[in-house]
Amino acid sequence: MNNNTQFDAIVVGSGVTGGWAAKELTEKGLKVLMLDRGRMVEHGKDYKGEHMAPWDVPFRGKPIRDLYEKDYRIQQSQYAFGETTRHFYNNDRLNPYLNDAKEFLWYRAGVVGGKSLLWGRQVYRWSDLDFEANKKDGHGIDWPIRYKDIAPWYSYVEKYIGVSGQTENLPQLPDSEFLPPMEMNCVEKDFKQRLESNYDDRMMTIGRVAIITKPHNNRAPCHYCGPCHRGCSAGAYFSTQSSTLPAARATGNLTLLSDCVVESVEYDPETKRASGVRVIDANTLEKTEYSAKLVFLCASTLATTQILMNSKSESFRNGLGNRSGALGHYLMDHTYASGAVGIFPGLHDDKVELGNRPNGIYIPRFRNVSDQDDVDFVRGYNYQGGAMRADVTGQAMSTPGFGKDFKESLRKPGPWLMYLGGFGECLPYKKNRMELVEKEKDRYGIPQIKFHFEFQENEHKINQDIVTQGEEMLRKAGAQHVSSFQGNMPGGAAIHEMGTARMGHDPKESVLNKWNQMHDVPNVFVTDGACMTSGSCVNPSLTFMALTARAVDYAVDQLSSGAI
Repeated sequence: MNNNTQFDAIVVGSGVTGGWAAKELTEKGLKVLMLDRGRMVEHGKDYKGEHMAPWDVPFRGKPIRDLYEKDYRIQQSQYAFGETTRHFYNNDRLNPYLNDAKEFLWYRAGVVGGKSLLWGRQVYRWSDLDFEANKKDGHGIDWPIRYKDIAPWYSYVEKYIGVSGQTENLPQLPDSEFLPPMEMNCVEKDFKQRLESNYDDRMMTIGRVAIITKPHNNRAPCHYCGPCHRGCSAGAYFSTQSSTLPAARATGNLTLLSDCVVESVEYDPETKRASGVRVIDANTLEKTEYSAKLVFLCASTLATTQILMNSKSESFRNGLGNRSGALGHYLMDHTYASGAVGIFPGLHDDKVELGNRPNGIYIPRFRNVSDQDDVDFVRGYNYQGGAMRADVTGQAMSTPGFGKDFKESLRKPGPWLMYLGGFGECLPYKKNRMELVEKEKDRYGIPQIKFHFEFQENEHKINQDIVTQGEEMLRKAGAQHVSSFQGNMPGGAAIHEMGTARMGHDPKESVLNKWNQMHDVPNVFVTDGACMTSGSCVNPSLTFMALTARAVDYAVDQLSSGAI
């Protein structure tokens, strides 16, 4: 442990928001302590699976069943998990949690940088369609901000991280500060033309990703080597390691401690401020208290709320800043694992893709945009997906035959197929929540989280429309053998968990104000997904980052003026 225990600011967590908080605070001259419960990962040298050849991957990438079931029961179902990335992941056996009747999937990284090393990098601005939705349809409380409040901070963040994408001038999906977009492949271009000729309310664009397509901020552009989640030593995709951490370190104002489990935020009833945090060394179990004038909680939606709920005192018997009783409630995630796929036989059979484009297509929300459509649900959804040649493994499994001719036939790629997967909005329900179970403690003596989460009727209706419209769009575009898929949709599967410490106007209904500042403890700020008042259907990470930069600017101004 570092002997210095007094800092200007403490940042808990080192993912997309923690990295941004540390960068902004240190660049404003504050001495900052960043704490992360995970192991240290240094950019480049610790990406041991980055360019591992298929024949070098243990067991050729097949699951190590006994190990995975024992130690990674939840994590193994995540798309990026495997022997090239397992060293980035949380060990489920060592870090358990509980569920009510329905299972909630909590995907967690176990390293510094968090899920910034593993995320899908899709970055989209929210619009007033999202920020005004709660007030308009009465589900949830009103957001205390609107698009105009965060728009300058979207620009600020985008200019730094680098976002490739295409300008489209859509009110429901504001454009970003773009680097050159990646290119759609030949079938995607055809599908786009057919989609937009068949519908006047739908369009398709290339995905907007935090991956640079030209040199930017001392980072090299993407060269399509993939897969990205193994780590990118070129720094082409945004992560804490490639972007915000080097900036924070360059100031000389950052102290970073890994393997540090934050147990609680300490509260001083005389000053009515947080005095710092209590930390447990993950290896020795030694406890240390660190003091600071500001505390930024960026540990991820669920971990941040666990810390707040465990920060009990005579002043806050139900968790720090929980006068409203909202802490832990209104948990949200996007609906996931539903959509449609179709085959385009005979189309562009002479073409294949080269390289590994780390991006797909995006069909923005078209349901209930300007007004409520004639559908039996509120809010909406988007599609993400892409076109690809059917892979040889799939062909071999589904094509009858044997012998030399059969083997020769498998040397050719299969037909082009188009995949559309939907992300739907989840409404904020009070009964979707997390609690701490005092009788069930983890290896650090911290009460475990128990989840109570279930998608409701509105989400199931959205999901059905995703399937129905996906099939229809593919058929109208000329696809054959169209089929749909609809998973059991457990909460957490989209890895877009939000809510549990929401923003709001009224301290009686919310935990945070419009600056991500706790109503009741003004030197504590929450800027990760816990702060969200609604879920939109749009990927949330860009909004988390913009809110973080905005909150730091406000917090430092308040600190300088003596207000906190």
